[in-house]
Amino acid sequence: MQNIKAYVFLVLCTLFWAGNFIVGKVATLFEIPPFTLNFYRWLIAFLILLPFTYKKIFEGFEEIKNKIVPLSIMGFASITIFNSVVYYSLNFTQVLNGVLMISTIPVLIIFFSSCFTSERIKFTQIIGVSTSLFGVLVIITKLQFDKLLNLNLNKGDLWILVAMISWATYSIMVKEKKINLSPFALLETLIFLGLIFLVPFYVYELYNAKYLNINLPVILTIGYVVLFAGIGAYIFWIGAIQLIGPSRSGVFLHLMPIFSSLMAIFLLGERLAIFHILGASFIVFGILVSSKFK
Repeated sequence: MQNIKAYVFLVLCTLFWAGNFIVGKVATLFEIPPFTLNFYRWLIAFLILLPFTYKKIFEGFEEIKNKIVPLSIMGFASITIFNSVVYYSLNFTQVLNGVLMISTIPVLIIFFSSCFTSERIKFTQIIGVSTSLFGVLVIITKLQFDKLLNLNLNKGDLWILVAMISWATYSIMVKEKKINLSPFALLETLIFLGLIFLVPFYVYELYNAKYLNINLPVILTIGYVVLFAGIGAYIFWIGAIQLIGPSRSGVFLHLMPIFSSLMAIFLLGERLAIFHILGASFIVFGILVSSKFK
């Protein structure tokens, strides 16, 4: 019964995160500025979580003060950059491209860990990382590899690469820095620090007359990214980890690109091309090799 509950949590969690890409694409149709959308997403989430986290934050204030630099970098990478850049990139690229590329983050973490930490990478992991990254190249070049030589690549796909690097950086720092805070106190702290860095980008969009026109689609968009892709998904994720542990929970993250791809095809009418299928095959193979032979 406990396992079934965890599996339901994980399916809902990955479904909500998958929907974030769809909503992000819809936001471009209503000309919702990406940094403005991300700013309100995390501002509202911060205010909702504050009554439940402020005591834990006060209790861990010394820990926050002592590790303010790594916490700031983590907040910048995960809160300020990741979703803002994903929302911005969807102005120029397909959801299919974005989610398939984002799905390689686990192997990117392995690669970065071997480069910047004491963690050793095995030969099988090198094969897995190389194969997955080749799959990314297949997608961003659309099987036209001369685009690499001419640097003629889709701007949205390049920004997705930035998002991938930012989340991989955050993930490695979470593991290495070992912040002694409860999960929700840590999340609230990162949101606060990330919002500080988001303010200049938000002001820049306002200065360039990129206002947020309040209407029903905008309210529904912000409501989804706050309640479902934000707070709801995170609660389900933490709940599942507490029930069955992080390793078994992590496997379910591979559902996210599947859900997003299906939504993009059936809800947005995006077309699945041969380079998507081929790139996804390399990515999946690389992920399986990297995770199976750790």
